[in-house]
Amino acid sequence: MTHTLQRIVAVGLLAAPVLVAAGTAAPTVYEQRERDWRNGAIVYQVIVDRFVPSADLAAKRGLYPPPKVLRDWSEPARPGTYLADAKLNSQELDFWGGDLASLATRLDHVKGLGADVLYLNPIHLAYTNHKYDALDFQQISPEYGNRADFKRLAADVHARGMKLVLDGVFNHMGRNAPIFQQALADPHSRWRDWFAIGPQYTGGARVWTGFQNLPELNLEHPPVRRYLYEAPDSVLRSYLRDGADGWRLDTAYELGHRYLRDLTDAAHREKPGSLVVGEIVNYPVAWLQSLDAVMNFSLRDIVRGAATGEIAPATAARMTERLVRDAGIEPMLKSWVVIDNHDIPRISHQFPRTSQRRLVQALQFSLPGSPNIYYGAELGMAGAGDPENRSPMRWDLLRDDNPELAWMRQLVDLRKQHRALRVGDYRRIESDRLLAFERHTDRALDTVLVFANPGPQAVTERVMVANAHLMDDTPMRDLLAAPGAAPVATFGAGLMTVTVPPETVLMLKPTPRELGGYNRYKRVP
Repeated sequence: MTHTLQRIVAVGLLAAPVLVAAGTAAPTVYEQRERDWRNGAIVYQVIVDRFVPSADLAAKRGLYPPPKVLRDWSEPARPGTYLADAKLNSQELDFWGGDLASLATRLDHVKGLGADVLYLNPIHLAYTNHKYDALDFQQISPEYGNRADFKRLAADVHARGMKLVLDGVFNHMGRNAPIFQQALADPHSRWRDWFAIGPQYTGGARVWTGFQNLPELNLEHPPVRRYLYEAPDSVLRSYLRDGADGWRLDTAYELGHRYLRDLTDAAHREKPGSLVVGEIVNYPVAWLQSLDAVMNFSLRDIVRGAATGEIAPATAARMTERLVRDAGIEPMLKSWVVIDNHDIPRISHQFPRTSQRRLVQALQFSLPGSPNIYYGAELGMAGAGDPENRSPMRWDLLRDDNPELAWMRQLVDLRKQHRALRVGDYRRIESDRLLAFERHTDRALDTVLVFANPGPQAVTERVMVANAHLMDDTPMRDLLAAPGAAPVATFGAGLMTVTVPPETVLMLKPTPRELGGYNRYKRVP
């Protein structure tokens, strides 16, 4: 470097690249985000019992003794009746027979859809079909297989370039757990302090949200923490060694900040780069000090509110801006954008009108975070609340002419093709009548401008986009339009006029004009 150039760099007139060993430029923040699989990942959620029928159900029938019932795959899940003796609902004892081995036969569907992460509802030994009532966390439920089957599944997932996340139900166990039954019966049992037991509790023990089948674990008792996540052979650490890449924590807010932080640290020590995402049905900001990410129910409520007219579009954009600012973009990118799952009516039930559903899904795939696809959503499966939203997978709907599948593939492809949608920052676009924002990186032409009009009438509005590197007279093409469609707007000096049809989302991408070799973007990032 010449003396003159050294002086120019020193006074800041020319930005010098940050260099690392062997003269290689240090990765940008966006490149670093892209290298972390947790950022902007597409998550596919599966209930193992309901995803793929077992190859040999006849050999498994003995695993479902009465009052359990093994249903035919063609039967939808239906509400049951309360069984007072068992302290649960009969619908919790309906099974369809899927297992880890049968799931492995459909991994190509999950991969082919474009998922980056396979998330499994609980697979540990439990009495019910949902398995949130663990009998032994260290064992796989025999209906699903065993730890060797789990290791094989993890290897199959990894061979396809995907990651595997398990459901950690560390707040409670099941009433039928042998250690709980011993603790309840014997005041001197070694397991007594593993639970909160006493006459002050209805049913004799503290249970989760009043459900008598779900006695809570006493995390203040050190042996409980050692068993769950501290010891080398703990539940959390042993499954990570066996092939899991992360944990989704059920009812995570019940664990409290201290134990969540300790648990997250334990996961990172066991497997650096692993993911710990919490089911937090609260404003998430303080919880992100203790977790890598959350299931972003606050963002879900903003999207739903905007779609249904409960929240004005511009207000929804401001709420999202506040949420991103408070939480920080890095945890937001790792957090799951959930519209439906096993606890929530399916998206086709929430939004039966196709245009409204499309709007919600377009926002799910363009806002900061990791879209959570609940099995069958890509096929248009229907279902109200639990248990109807947990019916077996409708493989008969897997056809190339299924419009829901075509739409989902389009959204997934856009995420894959445009890194701003995966790892870009969020900035609100100044608009009064639209939910408008941009996803942007360090490259101007990565930018995607998103305009959502949830209302029943078209909206034409002049808006301000505070992106200094988008150039005047740049055509803006809609990524959701048919290939070859004309630009829908032209960018100006930070302002542009856009028309958005009713119940529609536009995703606009800058496309420089062909000017005989001239390029306005030649000297900007």
